[in-house]
Amino acid sequence: MLRTILRQHRAVSAPIADLVTYRALPTQALEHLDPFLFLNHHGPQVYRPHNRGLPFGPHPHRGFETVTFILEGDIMHQDSGGHRSVIGPGGIQWMTAGSGLIHSEVSSDEFKQTGGPLEILQLWVNLPARHKMVAPQYQGLQQADIPTATADEGRVRLQVISGQWLGTAGAVQPLADVQLATAHVQAGGQLQLTIPAERTIFCYTVRGRLRVNGQETEARRLVEFSNEGDELHLETLEDSVLLLGHARPFQEPIVAYGPFVMNSEAEIRQAYQDYQSGKFGQWQD
Repeated sequence: MLRTILRQHRAVSAPIADLVTYRALPTQALEHLDPFLFLNHHGPQVYRPHNRGLPFGPHPHRGFETVTFILEGDIMHQDSGGHRSVIGPGGIQWMTAGSGLIHSEVSSDEFKQTGGPLEILQLWVNLPARHKMVAPQYQGLQQADIPTATADEGRVRLQVISGQWLGTAGAVQPLADVQLATAHVQAGGQLQLTIPAERTIFCYTVRGRLRVNGQETEARRLVEFSNEGDELHLETLEDSVLLLGHARPFQEPIVAYGPFVMNSEAEIRQAYQDYQSGKFGQWQD
């Protein structure tokens, strides 16, 4: 039985300085898709040579994970745990904020010097209460480090980030059962997946136009599903790129304030106290 679609949500324009940004989650119509909390779609745009690059200087996080997908351009990551990397097109970053850290996400010196196309997605995934205070972790993967799976005579190509997709295991082993992939599908390509009805589906169209379970959708739209049915059927009407995911919902209280996502207001207050007292580590340029 096909999974029932409840609504489609158009990402809203939310520019950050000179960075073109569309926020797909949360919006006025949809707060979250447990455990998926937030999605910003940056770009597509072209930066001129001698640009300032991405504006995300040092800032703290606690209680969730960020998964960043670099479609075009690059990101130079640095955090208070000592992790540093520059990830290019087709790569991803998976950061577990856990008990707290400070990080920055800016463009490399090379990108700021030469410019070029940029398109980036950042997804926030909640952590269950039992894992919110784990030690922070970071994994940066280039495109070549991420397994791929194909279907429909090669018209469908999945970058398998986490979980199992088309029999291929993902590059990241997350703390919770969260399965993520990016799908690159040629016009006319079809993908059929079986996803248990109790799991939350995350389906966001980055580029292109397609039919999802018989309903047409297009770029910068997030499809919200019910928990009825277990079949997902995608058929592209033009070359398309999608962010796909599914997870068992945590069904726990969500209290989010700024860069912290916890289970109670008391835990949010504690997060601010811990950050201000230096417990998130020291930032070093």
